[in-house]
Amino acid sequence: MSDKQNIDAPHERRPFQANGHMDVITLDGGFTMGRGVFEAGWRWSNDVKPIAGTDSCQVHHTGFCLSGRMTVKPDDGEEFSIEPGDVLDIDPGHDAWTVGDEPCVLIDTGVAAYAKPS
Repeated sequence: MSDKQNIDAPHERRPFQANGHMDVITLDGGFTMGRGVFEAGWRWSNDVKPIAGTDSCQVHHTGFCLSGRMTVKPDDGEEFSIEPGDVLDIDPGHDAWTVGDEPCVLIDTGVAAYAKPS
């Protein structure tokens, strides 16, 4: 069976406190994808940590940056930047924050449990 859904009509919207949201689609075959909008001032440790209840993000992210910029700081490594056009594969165990005044918009396949209250 085939399935499709438009990201502009997501199955679920998960807010990040006051600084953005993740629009989530889950297709019938179990594939989950999200479009994250991380507003200026968003930081995982401030905006998602209270939802996740972990010291750092424990989600494996794979995706693509559409716009804006973000810095990621792995628990055990050097921080790196994500910019428009970058394809990303981020291991669990990191903090991240939006850089600049423009929202960072990412397409992410690692969102099945991301920013979802337990």
